[in-house]
Amino acid sequence: MIKSTTNHPINQHKWTLAQRIADKIATFAGSWGFILFVILFAVTWAIINAYEIITKFDPYPFVLLNLILALITAVLTPVILMAQNRVSQRDRIRAEYDYLINKKAEKEIEEIKKQLDGIEKKLK
Repeated sequence: MIKSTTNHPINQHKWTLAQRIADKIATFAGSWGFILFVILFAVTWAIINAYEIITKFDPYPFVLLNLILALITAVLTPVILMAQNRVSQRDRIRAEYDYLINKKAEKEIEEIKKQLDGIEKKLK
């Protein structure tokens, strides 16, 4: 029986600051909020430049906007991959922990079966 989740091996593993930041960024970048923000940003950028609302600092075909979006993609891709690697590490640790628990449970069940067999023999 698991006594406390704080003793779980997954919780005992210490991630570096960079790994924790990468996880937070990947969580945000994989959200609808981020997708809507990027869409709103791109549409606003296009409207401001197409209709010369402020000044035309990035005329059509919006090369600067494309550069910004490409940079966001270039930065987020490895961050998301790092976060996925940590998810797989957590899954591996969880699988090892589950295996150890199952082995222990199997031994305990075998012991209980032996005790029941002994009781059954005494009752006959």
